[in-house]
Amino acid sequence: MPEADAKRPLGRDAAARAIEDFLRAIGRDPAREPELVGTGRRVADAFLDELCDGYDVDVGNLLTDNTIAGTSDVVIVRDIAVTTMCPHHLLPAFGTARVAYAPRTKLVGIGTLVRLVDAFAHRLTLQEAIGEEVVRALTVHLEASWAGCRLEMSHGCMVARGERRHGARVETVALAGATDDVTRSIAHRALGVGE
Repeated sequence: MPEADAKRPLGRDAAARAIEDFLRAIGRDPAREPELVGTGRRVADAFLDELCDGYDVDVGNLLTDNTIAGTSDVVIVRDIAVTTMCPHHLLPAFGTARVAYAPRTKLVGIGTLVRLVDAFAHRLTLQEAIGEEVVRALTVHLEASWAGCRLEMSHGCMVARGERRHGARVETVALAGATDDVTRSIAHRALGVGE
């Protein structure tokens, strides 16, 4: 059994069966409709291997294992592509993240920052929580003097159902450690708040 399956008590087969049961519940028969043959397994694989693989990431280890000594006034990574799954409707949200932080003595590579965003985005989570978790991880594990994360995303639940507002985007900003007006202003500029 792959290690990822060992962490999930229900496992791949149970998830695939549940998807097939769902299809039958809405009047589709995966055994009789050729386009649905194997859909249960494909959906289970997509969720376990990609869309929800963030649960398997130990964020503390990710950051501490990739820490290098050094400093910079501000580190900014822009236009990080983000995909997450809305926990309310299991529909995807797509967009970009911008991460900025002011290191004290610890830095990580930009690839690690991308993996950090993915670790929180690849869960059943709200957009707001992704940013909050990213900044918490940077301030706790890297001891950044301040950290921020801005996400701008289009949500499948707003496009495909309900309001059906194509082109509507949701923007959230999470910020930690910027306690005075000057630092907050620097952080907002680094995150592009108000652009």
